[in-house]
Amino acid sequence: MSADRETNHDMTNSDITLLLADATDEVEIGIAPYDAVIRGGRRRKARRWAVAAATALVIAGSSATLAVAGLPGGSGTVAPPATQAPTATGADLYTPQRTTLATGVEDGKEWRVLIDVWAAPRTESQAAGQLEAMGEYGDVPTGVTKAAELIGKSSYVTFLSDGDSADRDNRRGVYEDAFEETDIPMRGTDVESAAIPFRTSSEHVERLVIGMVGKNADQVTCTWKDGTATKVDRPQNNAETSTDQPAIRTAEGSPVDWFVCLAPKGTEYGSADVTAVRQ
Repeated sequence: MSADRETNHDMTNSDITLLLADATDEVEIGIAPYDAVIRGGRRRKARRWAVAAATALVIAGSSATLAVAGLPGGSGTVAPPATQAPTATGADLYTPQRTTLATGVEDGKEWRVLIDVWAAPRTESQAAGQLEAMGEYGDVPTGVTKAAELIGKSSYVTFLSDGDSADRDNRRGVYEDAFEETDIPMRGTDVESAAIPFRTSSEHVERLVIGMVGKNADQVTCTWKDGTATKVDRPQNNAETSTDQPAIRTAEGSPVDWFVCLAPKGTEYGSADVTAVRQ
């Protein structure tokens, strides 16, 4: 896959289809239902970008639950021994680092967006234990069929949850991928975002936007199709702020920062851009 394919922001439906086919090991799934559900800046890995694209596009097109609810069949994984030690960095391999990215109330009902980040296992034994633990949380990455595929990767899943509960039966996955040591850091105006319908399975308007930016991004502007916009700023010195207020936030275990925008009723996602950068 060419470098141009990795950074081209104006992919056609056919281009997206080719990426999706590669991400699913040549399984043909047809033309993607939306042209611009995901927008990205400089990307780290083209193949993993395609996996993330497949995730968000499928959800945007059908509002189906993300396929991370359990272990893939025949993985042969086992639960981690209770005495198994964490990594050399002290990170717990078998419990995700969970951060709340945004909360709110819509039509009298609470909602929240969270991210689970799993530390990178270094051995196949550690990876097997982690895959089992991921299954219990509902965080198994789409396309992972054996534990060895997790080695050296810090996996993450973002999801939308109703109310206070974030269990696997009360959430919709939005965005998933993995960080690797060879990734090129996001900087400047680099941005990646995914948009999905906000709440109901009958809704097809992409109102909820979740995205990632580099550590020096100070402001993101989400532009809606009615011409209005929502500005999301980084709190001064990354200070903790109420999750009810849109903000660029750090997430435990994540080398990039995150933002969440919700379009007003009656309109939907247009674009998301970094509009201020700290020098």
